[in-house]
Amino acid sequence: MAEPILHNQDFYGWIQQQILLLQEGRLEELDRENLLEELADLGRSEKRALTSQMARLCCHLLKWHYQPARRSRSWVLTIRGARQEIQSLLRDNPSLKGQLAELFADGYARGRLLALDETGLGDSIIPEVASFTFEEAMEEAIAWESNP
Repeated sequence: MAEPILHNQDFYGWIQQQILLLQEGRLEELDRENLLEELADLGRSEKRALTSQMARLCCHLLKWHYQPARRSRSWVLTIRGARQEIQSLLRDNPSLKGQLAELFADGYARGRLLALDETGLGDSIIPEVASFTFEEAMEEAIAWESNP
């Protein structure tokens, strides 16, 4: 076998080497410790991506609700885009559906803080706990009173 490529010196090369070792069934030569760590990081990355999109969605839904005079097509597109990304992430990672309540609560908390920062509204204006469910947030027809 070629000289082992170190995980912390050439990540891409290391990945390619690990793939080759797996393809050839040379399991004893795998860098198991780093491979397990990278796999765990991949899972966390998918959760972070889903929570991030939920935060983006909640932020804009809150802005839509609390600042009706500032509604714009850009907000509509952001909301739709976040919904599409959430659907895609859940389609690609169905096991995350079992954690939706927790992930949505985290996403709402982050989205609330973003909305507070972006709107300048007082902390007491936007509730700390979502007044809508994940399912309601994902509904296309959520309160588009004056769709621009």
